Amino acid sequence: MPEGGASISKSTHNGTAGAGAGAVAPPGAAAAPPGRRTGGASQAGLLVTFILGGLTAVAPLAMDMYLPALPEVTRSLSAPAATVQLTLTACLAGMALGQLVVGPMSDRYGRRRPLLVGLVIYVVATALCAFAPTVELLVACRLAQGLAGAAGIVIARAVARDLYDGVALARFFSTLMLISGMAPILAPLIGGQVLRFTDWRGVFVVLAILGVLLTALVWTKLPETLAPADRHGGNVREALAPMRRLLADRVFTGYMLAGGFAFASLFSYVAASPFVMQEIYGASPQTFSLLFGLNSIGLMIMGQVNGKILVGRVRLDKALGAGLAVVIAAATALLLMSLGVFGETGLVPVAVALFVLMSSMGVVMPNTQTLPLMRARHAAGSASALLGTTSFLIGAIASPLVGIAGEDTAVPMAVVQLASALVATACFLGMCRPWKTATSTKGGGV
Repeated sequence: MPEGGASISKSTHNGTAGAGAGAVAPPGAAAAPPGRRTGGASQAGLLVTFILGGLTAVAPLAMDMYLPALPEVTRSLSAPAATVQLTLTACLAGMALGQLVVGPMSDRYGRRRPLLVGLVIYVVATALCAFAPTVELLVACRLAQGLAGAAGIVIARAVARDLYDGVALARFFSTLMLISGMAPILAPLIGGQVLRFTDWRGVFVVLAILGVLLTALVWTKLPETLAPADRHGGNVREALAPMRRLLADRVFTGYMLAGGFAFASLFSYVAASPFVMQEIYGASPQTFSLLFGLNSIGLMIMGQVNGKILVGRVRLDKALGAGLAVVIAAATALLLMSLGVFGETGLVPVAVALFVLMSSMGVVMPNTQTLPLMRARHAAGSASALLGTTSFLIGAIASPLVGIAGEDTAVPMAVVQLASALVATACFLGMCRPWKTATSTKGGGV
């Protein structure tokens, strides 16, 4: 179990007082807390790991299973594409805001109770989405779905931080990506098949059933990982104090913003690809689902390359920088193709560029979670909430931008992807200063 205490320790930064009052001494600068693994050995049981993977899959399930139905929703509810894309924005915004509440609550009351309450509300909100008669009510239900679904996302990361540290934390996040990475693969495939037998409302019925099954698993099989002695007490102001200290840490904030803008690049693909692939390049819902699943396989494979090969051999900062560079290159290629620089391009070149971009996220995303969490040993719930909130809020802003020029061009998607990747890289280099910071690990040390 993690060491107790309501405050976050000071960090060291190249041997000096750290990057901010909110930081924690990184692995290698101080001994790991008793009971927390810093090596590669497994601490969480296989079933618990599977459950945590399922919790991290809440967001891609809620988003990706619904994606093949987006064009149908525009016709069914007689709403423009930009308005229907707000159903994605609302869900993302809900997940972002919900994490700000659930994260500190899990540091104060433990992991299980806030998680179970959130999952129950998520199931109810998902079922209500299936009966929404207008796009406005669907947006409202999706907001409630996101607010409740935030519990699974933020608490899964907090539980991982309870159990692991250092290199083991990075490897465990890569293992979670292997499990949760199946969600983006299976979700659009399931969604596409559901649409063969029913309409878009049936997609939400399936999501509600999956939510019930996950709630049952959490209730019966997921133990509490935060002991009462390790929980934060006090009033709301004291509960939010760790967040203020974390935000005062320049390096933590740099990683947080880099991860948030990288997620915006990823989510601009999620929001725009149904229209780009199906409306512009003529792919069927089933073909789109297969391509989406292939991209998710690439992301999952690169996540395992990160966890099994890079971690322990390459500094996490170096791996993150390389991943961001590839994202920028792929987004640049997409923009040039969208602008017609290479002449008229078909589905295959665009699909290849998107595959490269999505696969690179398998290196970027685990490291933008691991590096900041390693600086928040005593406030994993609050740190996880800040990371998740930032990612989902920035992603929610990016979502409507990809449809701003209508459904007949892929240029907005490519512009948002490239701009987001460039800002992420600027935050990483300008605030984290990876050539100086001691947060990166190589074999557990600095």
